[in-house]
Amino acid sequence: MTTHDTPKASGLETIGKTPLVELDASPGAVPVYAKLETFNPGGSVKDRIGKHILEGLVERGEIEPGGTIVEPTAGNTGIGMALAATRLDLGAIFVVPEGFSVEKERLMDALGAEIVHFSGDGGMAAAAQRAHEIAQEHENAVVPQQFSTPLNVEAHYRTTGPEIVEALDGEVGAVVVGVGSGGTLTGITRAVREQVPDVNVVAVEPEGSTFATLLGREREESPYKIEGIGTHDPAVTDLLEPDEIDDFVTVSDRDAHSEVQRLAAEEGHLVGSSSGAASLAARRVAEEIAAGQRNAPYDTVVTVFPDGGERYLSKNIYGHFDEWEGKT
Repeated sequence: MTTHDTPKASGLETIGKTPLVELDASPGAVPVYAKLETFNPGGSVKDRIGKHILEGLVERGEIEPGGTIVEPTAGNTGIGMALAATRLDLGAIFVVPEGFSVEKERLMDALGAEIVHFSGDGGMAAAAQRAHEIAQEHENAVVPQQFSTPLNVEAHYRTTGPEIVEALDGEVGAVVVGVGSGGTLTGITRAVREQVPDVNVVAVEPEGSTFATLLGREREESPYKIEGIGTHDPAVTDLLEPDEIDDFVTVSDRDAHSEVQRLAAEEGHLVGSSSGAASLAARRVAEEIAAGQRNAPYDTVVTVFPDGGERYLSKNIYGHFDEWEGKT
């Protein structure tokens, strides 16, 4: 995050140290705090992993300056990686499945990345296969693999988690975070648990997603509109450890959309649908703690708002639910 009193050498140095803000709609006895990741220079939490993963690959010698990264992504990871690539003398090619935000694609393009649209079946796993095929066609190219590289988790273990612990003086009762690759939740959890071993950890997914089957929960697979979290194939990521998660909660598209609008109109937070889901889930967990229905070491709940609503305007995120749901 940019500070007024210390000049920075590049935009990469402004990544992280984002604000932690209490939500007005928190239950009185158990405040809910949200990490506002739109304050990163690329506008999302994925700036953290974009910087950390690419710097790690260069340091390890897995790619040399002048090379190319090829990654399957719905957008925010691509933006974060493209932002880092501009400073590390790397080219970027992103395999983007159909149906995601056009604003994200335009931002990746503005940062100099090449976009390859992927319309085949198989979701992100199939897009990842296509990324590997493209990488093989280039010299000095690598697939960073956000869904499997430990560098994803490490970015949040080193930055996001410690920032939360510091801001709350270690008094973190519950961590409630949406899961896509799983790196954000896992990294935060490991950092917080070093200071608060019995912190309650709750993963958030859309209704229709099947991540909770990792904990033996029954889930009925169905389409969902919320972007950036959830899956129909839990095996897509290697970064979630079921033993580190206490619970999974689901949020419907309709409820997440309603919460996005409420956060804007009542609290001044312009966020995307995954943030709406995170807000509702975190408030639900806080209410359970306040009612004595969920154990937590402290009466606080922390969540993450991954990005801002401006990159979903073409999908009419602030319009009527039926119009938003119908956008492809």
